[in-house]
Amino acid sequence: MSLTVWHDGSCPLCRREISLIRRLDRRRAITFVDATDGASACPLDRAEMLARFHAVEDGRMLTGAAAFAAMWRAIPMLRPLGLAARVPFVLTGLEWLYGRFLSVRPSLQRLAHRLERRAA
Repeated sequence: MSLTVWHDGSCPLCRREISLIRRLDRRRAITFVDATDGASACPLDRAEMLARFHAVEDGRMLTGAAAFAAMWRAIPMLRPLGLAARVPFVLTGLEWLYGRFLSVRPSLQRLAHRLERRAA
């Protein structure tokens, strides 16, 4: 299985999550690409890549909850979650939750940026 994940390297929430996933990805099964890096290739418009989570699993573009599920499947500890997301109603529920998260993401990003500045 080949998996490439695009993430927002300028987002403190995304950086923390990707850092955790990298630690869990002991087999190095996932290729991580910072979509904010102008030198990295993006298969879609960069703004579109940054608006939602994207991954390519075995040549197939996935977005939102489906992209997270693909990432989970690549990590043995999280694989059961990723496999459960193959059930249509589970994926629909995860996508609904992801949509709710996206609606509060800007506020969470601002808070995380403030906390980062205070810690520095």
